[in-house]
Amino acid sequence: MRKIYLSNTPRQEALERFLAETTAKELTEKVPVRAGLGRITAAPVFARLSMPGYHAAAMDGIAVHAERTYGASDQAPLELEAQQDYVNVNTGGVLPQGFNSVIKVEDVQELPGTKVEIIAPATPWQHIRAVGEDVVAGELIVTAGHKLKPADLGALLAGGVTELEVIARPRVAIIPSGSEVIGPDEARKPGKVPDFNSTVIAAYLEEWGAQPIVCPIVPDDPDKIEDAILAALDSADLVIINAGSSAGDKDYTFSVIDKLGEVFLHGIAARPGKPTILGKVRDKAVIGLPGYPVSAYLSLEWFALPFICRWLRQPVPEREKIEVSLGRRVVSEMGTEEFVRMNAGYVGGKYIANPLTRGAGVTMSLVRADGLLVIPANILGYEQNETVEMELYKPRQELRYNLLVAGSHDMIIDLLATAMKKDDPRINLSSSHLGSMGGINALGRGQAHMAGVHLFDPLTKEYNIPYVKKLLPGKNVHLFNLAYRMQGWIVPPGNPGNIKTVSDLAEYEIEFINRQKGAGTRLLFDHILEEAGIKPQQINGYSREEYTHLNVAAAVAAGTAGAALGILPAAKAFGLDFVPLAEERYDLLFSDDFMNSPEAELVLKTIADPLFGEQVESLGGYSLRDAGKKEL
Repeated sequence: MRKIYLSNTPRQEALERFLAETTAKELTEKVPVRAGLGRITAAPVFARLSMPGYHAAAMDGIAVHAERTYGASDQAPLELEAQQDYVNVNTGGVLPQGFNSVIKVEDVQELPGTKVEIIAPATPWQHIRAVGEDVVAGELIVTAGHKLKPADLGALLAGGVTELEVIARPRVAIIPSGSEVIGPDEARKPGKVPDFNSTVIAAYLEEWGAQPIVCPIVPDDPDKIEDAILAALDSADLVIINAGSSAGDKDYTFSVIDKLGEVFLHGIAARPGKPTILGKVRDKAVIGLPGYPVSAYLSLEWFALPFICRWLRQPVPEREKIEVSLGRRVVSEMGTEEFVRMNAGYVGGKYIANPLTRGAGVTMSLVRADGLLVIPANILGYEQNETVEMELYKPRQELRYNLLVAGSHDMIIDLLATAMKKDDPRINLSSSHLGSMGGINALGRGQAHMAGVHLFDPLTKEYNIPYVKKLLPGKNVHLFNLAYRMQGWIVPPGNPGNIKTVSDLAEYEIEFINRQKGAGTRLLFDHILEEAGIKPQQINGYSREEYTHLNVAAAVAAGTAGAALGILPAAKAFGLDFVPLAEERYDLLFSDDFMNSPEAELVLKTIADPLFGEQVESLGGYSLRDAGKKEL
């Protein structure tokens, strides 16, 4: 068969071919019922014993002959003699032979001696659990192919089944590869990447019902990769090689699988996840996953999950889908199916969703994602406000408590989310780093609950209010102070450029990294330039943009920038120096609908809490002296 190198095969076609070319064995094993949770039955299971195995009292009281009680009433109470007419019984106790009914203890009046009195007749078999009421010997308890739940285990044990036959879990070997890859506990060095993919892949496999086997890291050496695959085949039913699946000069996965067995295809018409390899060696399925985390995890779900489900005779699970309105435009490439991680929340009576960072290496996009937008290969994307269908990673109801925060990035928002969850565990905050102006506009379009803003107006020397009035004329919105924070120069340790003013940036041609257009920090920087009489083109790196304070600090820490304008906690997070420049006011803007909600009340309660203020101020560079004060 002709081998296709870096093909562009549609995902569904690739899956159908992969399943057609590979086999799922019928392997079973016996396990104790107590260890059976989540396992799949290999055969129908029938009860060996009845439960209960005897007629049992269902209540505390007395066992009687029902016929002996006929005629009892409150007008004509009936006296019963112990042993002769009744016997005391407890719940679950054996019904004494010859008796056919139980009267509850609260319906019995004790008399002196051994007699009792009743004022109502009993009916035959009342308050009695007959033999086999729960489980009857010979009854089918669970069918073959049934995934055992907690209640199933109880029914099996009640039916006298203590051991049962289940489908053996497929054993999946995970081979992490790459000369740059090190163990997650090893010291980090430039050029070295910790192997966290294996842990994530193994966790997914275990969640899906497989038995993961994580193999040692293999360097970029075709002979060693070959040895690792052959060794894994001795114990595994499916082999997964992580990384080395693309077309670089050190990507050997394709050639090794091709040498040892057969490659069905190499390259999926999807993004992320394109450089996926599907094949088999010694009649066992082999998958070559991309090295980028998001690509690897998505590809794993597309191919390993259906393989495992087929093995376990289970349907491939489908996620719940909902219609959402897009808060931002999402573009795509024609001919490629694209998978975009999304945040979503319930705003103004409808679900609003925004795309997260789309890079294949950004694992945090999956951590923060509420769902997945699948863009078909035959369209170029979707426009802002367009209604689309989104797959959910979590129950729909959770989105009702997902507060969408647009606008300027600040680390306080993350602390606020944690603090609010202490009062209401359902609450989540999802931030979109659009810059202050972008946040105001998103709020105006009904696509956010709150916006973080810190826009300085050079004309009025006032923060935020002039911009809110200009961008949202006539809109009934509410502005509250969150904090005052210090902006300053983020510079390498020791401030080797001796940067104190913006003039120093221009004079010494320090490599600068800027914030995006519309960000409050960008507007502040432009104002500082104007006051100093310096043109943007005089700043080396003025056009280089990042979206958060942490991102610009990371660039300085990595040595790709010599300075940035940002906040003190971002500098401290990377061990950088900070030169204070100006204090600014950072506010939260609420929509009118949100203002009247319990969640808004909780936000204001939390930011005004002295303990929260102490926590924030301990970061350095913050003052919450007016937190919760209404500004507009």
